[in-house]
Amino acid sequence: MGEANNNNNNNIDDDLLLKKFYAEVSEVERDNEVVRILSCFKLNAFEYLNLPFDSSPEDVKRQYRKLSLLVHPDKCKHPQAKEAFSALAKAQQLLLDPQEREYLVNQINAAREELRAKRKKQLKKDTASKLKSLVDEGKYEQEYEKSDEFQAQLKLKVREILTDQEWRRRKMQMRISEEEGRLKKDEEESKETWKRKREHEEQWEGTRENRVSSWRDFMKGGKKVKKGELRPPKLKTEDPNKSYVQRPVKRG
Repeated sequence: MGEANNNNNNNIDDDLLLKKFYAEVSEVERDNEVVRILSCFKLNAFEYLNLPFDSSPEDVKRQYRKLSLLVHPDKCKHPQAKEAFSALAKAQQLLLDPQEREYLVNQINAAREELRAKRKKQLKKDTASKLKSLVDEGKYEQEYEKSDEFQAQLKLKVREILTDQEWRRRKMQMRISEEEGRLKKDEEESKETWKRKREHEEQWEGTRENRVSSWRDFMKGGKKVKKGELRPPKLKTEDPNKSYVQRPVKRG
């Protein structure tokens, strides 16, 4: 119970500190923060919240609360305050999503490893630095990675890797869209072919009665003689009295 009360008191103290802080913040500082947010690299949520790459989810929540109050459209008069506020909200959402955060952290780790490999090659050429690194048993490198120089390089390398990954993703998406378009076109052509075939069958079926009637008339009377046209006599192949037989004349 005592611990819960202490937590509540701490939250109240934090709220009071925040209110005091924002009471002292000038409009210029709010505007500057809006400009900073909108100029951030769009693929890196850590940049929007102005956080180190190793920040925890709790750090993300605290920083979002602080910055979102700073640029809130109700508090900030900058014309793009709403846009900056939305960007912060999206950044927090990404960093609190386990899958999105894992992807981003993996790219950061890849960037860090690239810089370490590059650093290792440089140390091979610099004997003094190499000896110091060996003496410090890695502490020299750990201190270097905390430096502003390394952090700036890491930030740029992360941008480079994220840009490359996004370009690959867009190319893949474009190929998928093209393939989906091709399949859709094939499907539409197939439907059109089936439709034409069906229409032809229906037309053929619709003339069935006329075709049957014409065939029946032909079988009954053969070709009809037009008025005034001479019709050749029917060929008799057998006489009823067996007196003679008229046979067809063979023509060579």
